[in-house]
Amino acid sequence: MKLIITDKEEFKIPIAGEHKVIKPAGDIHQCVGCFGCWVKTPGKCVIHDGYESTGVDMSKCKELILVSQCCYGSVSPFVKAVQDRAISYIHPDFTIRGGEMHHKRRYQNQILFSAHFYGENITELEKEVACALINANADNYEGVVKGVYFHQEKELEGISL
Repeated sequence: MKLIITDKEEFKIPIAGEHKVIKPAGDIHQCVGCFGCWVKTPGKCVIHDGYESTGVDMSKCKELILVSQCCYGSVSPFVKAVQDRAISYIHPDFTIRGGEMHHKRRYQNQILFSAHFYGENITELEKEVACALINANADNYEGVVKGVYFHQEKELEGISL
């Protein structure tokens, strides 16, 4: 399954195959760092606002695709909030990978990451920061980066996921 996290309320991009789209639909609460998703309800956030199953959704996906406005080289506040609420995807225990300390994977799937950033005047520095961010996210989830792409907003409807 492809899991798409987007800040676009009206998402009109064609998607091939089995997929789920997480987009703004009501208020999302911020992660409060309570660790409930690690100890009380492993894999699932304890905050019930419609976004509590993102970690479980990630466990079922083969590809995670972010479609987000580029905000200073990062994802939009909504996409970041969804990612924060998905911390339950990883295990609280640590391991060393590539000489760095990371959380262990809770699930067996290895996620293929891609990101489609949109914006009118994305600078080269913002592109560099965005690519580094997606690579760091993939490292944290022990995933692999498929690609990081940059578009004008009007070009989004021409891409295929």
